[in-house]
Amino acid sequence: MKHFSELTPSAERVLDAAQSLLQQRGYSGFSIDDVAKDVGIRKPSVHHHFATKAELVATIVQRYAHRFEAELARIEAEQAAAPDRLAAYAGLFARTFADERRLCVCGMLGAEADALPAEVVLGVERFFAANVDWLARVIAHGQRNGLVRRKPGARELASMVFGALEGAMVLGRGMQTAAGPKEVGHTLLSLVLA
Repeated sequence: MKHFSELTPSAERVLDAAQSLLQQRGYSGFSIDDVAKDVGIRKPSVHHHFATKAELVATIVQRYAHRFEAELARIEAEQAAAPDRLAAYAGLFARTFADERRLCVCGMLGAEADALPAEVVLGVERFFAANVDWLARVIAHGQRNGLVRRKPGARELASMVFGALEGAMVLGRGMQTAAGPKEVGHTLLSLVLA
């Protein structure tokens, strides 16, 4: 599998179209034909860039995780206090959901994990672990400074925050409402801040 940074502009267009379909329909809800139609090319042209759907989706996960990690680094650079970092983190989910009620790429894939190719599942697991690890560090820092509740522990709170934001996207879509991670993020902050 190629690294996403090595892709040509035409391969990027394929990746963008596939990611949009994935965030709306899930892994099993789109085909290479759908991607080709969205981009305006033939199916063999998609396969020129990505031999299989699994390779295509694994590359989407790789790029998505990289971009998300860049956002986490930006949050750390711009926000010093744990409450501000947590609010900015929730904002990432709110912005994704605000775009046509799209779901997080890895959240969408996580729901289908038992039916996914191994290389896709591995990328999703890494994304989830990286998020919980980052949140646990931020929460632990806030706990040490008296800004975040000390109980439960940082790792447990991190899992709760991450799970609630991912779940808020699904709930918002399922209920056909614009409400979602933004509202849940506010509620979470009121519960975890000291």
